[in-house]
Amino acid sequence: MRSNPAEFEWAAPATLEEAVKVLAGDPDAWLPIAGGTDLMVQFAAGTLERRRFLNIWNLGELRRIDGFPGELQVGAGSTYTDLRENDIITREFPLLGRTASWTGGIANQNRGTLGGNVANASPAADSLPALMVYGADLILTSTRGDRRVRYEDFHTGYKRMNLAPDELIRTICLPRRFSGYISYARKIGTRKAQAIAKVCIAAVGRLAKDSTQLMLEDVRIAVGSVAPVPLRLRNAEQLLNRRPLDEARVELACKAAAAEIQPISDLRSTAKYRAQIVNNLVREFLDTLAARERER
Repeated sequence: MRSNPAEFEWAAPATLEEAVKVLAGDPDAWLPIAGGTDLMVQFAAGTLERRRFLNIWNLGELRRIDGFPGELQVGAGSTYTDLRENDIITREFPLLGRTASWTGGIANQNRGTLGGNVANASPAADSLPALMVYGADLILTSTRGDRRVRYEDFHTGYKRMNLAPDELIRTICLPRRFSGYISYARKIGTRKAQAIAKVCIAAVGRLAKDSTQLMLEDVRIAVGSVAPVPLRLRNAEQLLNRRPLDEARVELACKAAAAEIQPISDLRSTAKYRAQIVNNLVREFLDTLAARERER
């Protein structure tokens, strides 16, 4: 059953300060909306429970991408197109630009926002594993002020978040420390774009050479669509970091990665397929890491 627009209320505050005041007045009633690429699907299907929209699309405070010496601050209202076209992201955070290019088509990339992708809390979201491997923080704002949380701690379960009802995601903060890292990302889906991932992965790594072998210095791997939340593969990383990159080590890490995930079988894929794909993608990442390092 489709929604009836006449049954909905719309508020469009001019500033972020006004927006959080409106939200604080009745936080359980207002539904923040920016690009609307997910919410409008639910609206069309008649599945939205709340009937009051808080429009944050035009808030300039949320559409900034600011570079500072220690970190890049990306406003939660920044679109996927903004991410793809930003020079600092292209140079220093290529995984974020690459995964932004997978999200829907051009129309969706012009409207969909990074903050909306985080707040939608889908475990299959394309950009979220990239935020994990880059060690992102989130700045959350309300009339009570700002608070900063690690992105890795933000999703607490399926569609559950460390976000109070009166808070908005204001900024995504990325530490500028990944220069010289080799990056890797893959999305396994029915199509390259406009398809929900069966499995997606984002990873970065840095190696060092000694006299006889390659040593893994810092490897970070995160996956999506294989658990109730986007998942950092900590056990696999522990087996790899500060260890030689050899076949035995790769085999151990791939098995650990497949054991860490919690896949389900659904319309898009089976749990067995997802586990095998994670094994394969971790191996491909490590092979890519070794090959790229030898080319230097």
